[in-house]
Amino acid sequence: MKPASFSRQELFSRVPVPKALWTMAVPTVISQLINLIYNMVDAYFIGRTGNSYMAAATTLTLTLVMLNVALSNLFGIGGGSLVSRLNGGGAPDRARQVSAFSVWGAVAIALLYSVMTGLFLDPLLRFLGASDQTIGYARSYALIVIVIGSLPAILAAALAHLLRNTGYAGKASLGLSAGGILNCLLDPLFMFVLLPRGQEVTGAAIATALSNVFSCAYLLIAYKKAAGESPLSLRLRDAAATRKEDKRNLFAVGIPSAMLTGLFDLANISLNRLAAAHSDLVLAGIGIVMKVERLPNAVNIGICQGMLPIVAFNYASGDHGRMRETISTARKWGLTVSLLCIVLFELFAPQVSRAFLSVSVGDAEHAENAVRTLAYAALFLRIRCIASPLQFSNYHASFCLQAMGDGKGTLLHAFVRELVFYIPLMTILDKLFGETGMAAALPVGEACGAVFAVWLLNRWIRKNRQQEGKDANS
Repeated sequence: MKPASFSRQELFSRVPVPKALWTMAVPTVISQLINLIYNMVDAYFIGRTGNSYMAAATTLTLTLVMLNVALSNLFGIGGGSLVSRLNGGGAPDRARQVSAFSVWGAVAIALLYSVMTGLFLDPLLRFLGASDQTIGYARSYALIVIVIGSLPAILAAALAHLLRNTGYAGKASLGLSAGGILNCLLDPLFMFVLLPRGQEVTGAAIATALSNVFSCAYLLIAYKKAAGESPLSLRLRDAAATRKEDKRNLFAVGIPSAMLTGLFDLANISLNRLAAAHSDLVLAGIGIVMKVERLPNAVNIGICQGMLPIVAFNYASGDHGRMRETISTARKWGLTVSLLCIVLFELFAPQVSRAFLSVSVGDAEHAENAVRTLAYAALFLRIRCIASPLQFSNYHASFCLQAMGDGKGTLLHAFVRELVFYIPLMTILDKLFGETGMAAALPVGEACGAVFAVWLLNRWIRKNRQQEGKDANS
């Protein structure tokens, strides 16, 4: 949403930082929250069945859905960040080429992901922790949402990133939000009206896939219209004309960004496998928590995504004072949100968990399983919510590094955060303390990752200050 009183160029370069960040972040946060509802609404309505095995199946498939996000980041954040820097550096023609390359790259990677998932679906679900009781539900969901529906999902997310990084945060937000609202309306229709009982997971998958198609169609139209007044393009000849240097710079940020999400997904796979080894009910409980804790994550990622184009533009234009002010303001906002969510979840963990699984529906066995699942969920939520400000610190530093084109730092942070700290700690603490240790690995691992992330960011900023001093003296 762009106020009429200033242009997009002024928004990035001259409008006071809190106002500029608010203008960029609010629609992005709204989009993230509606997208969160969009992704959680399946779990909510499936929870109304009281079937813990259905709930566990959606936890397994969330891993595959998150890979959609990772692949969209490859070209969406990689291309979007570079478009912002090229635009700030006075090279709109090159930015236009990069945008076209990003769109067609997203199409290609989405098709490849769909084909590969379809070829190896059952072995993949077994690897993720599917049991005989959950694999049928997981297969039906993944077939529709991933094998058939990855193209519109990945393309929609990439288009939204590109629109946001050229100042069209409102249009990006509206496209993703409209799909989320549509999913909320279609889920109960397909799950409880059009399809027979027992097919609720299939109904949720159909609703999600149709909503993704709608979002993608809207964002394609919005992108095409925006291309008339901004450095955006859909033309294949522009994509083909992209310089090798620009492709390298795109992948220098895009690959680490995708790896960041991919490694996060790998951590979730490890968590799911550990939880499934305890029982399907532990898996269902941790799955509820993984959905609940996305609330602060959604707000904080929205703040970071709103921050990224402003930081990238001012980094490229040389206004590093404004860049640092943007970084500091975003940090204060995100930490405030995180601390508020800790208070909320510690006080109301059982009530929040019950929103995702009913104990009053179904037969006696399902009801007993639901009670045990909710007990696990409340315990895990109270432990894991402590990680919220630490997770934000990791997101914040990573997005700052991406905005400044530091792909190596972003990639290093992603590997250290997940492979050096979180996943090993998860395994060790699970062996020592069981399910409780498994849950406690998140705050411990995120604390270690946050210290490393802040050190990387401060090192990069100090390097820029030293360069500024040299330039001033020369």
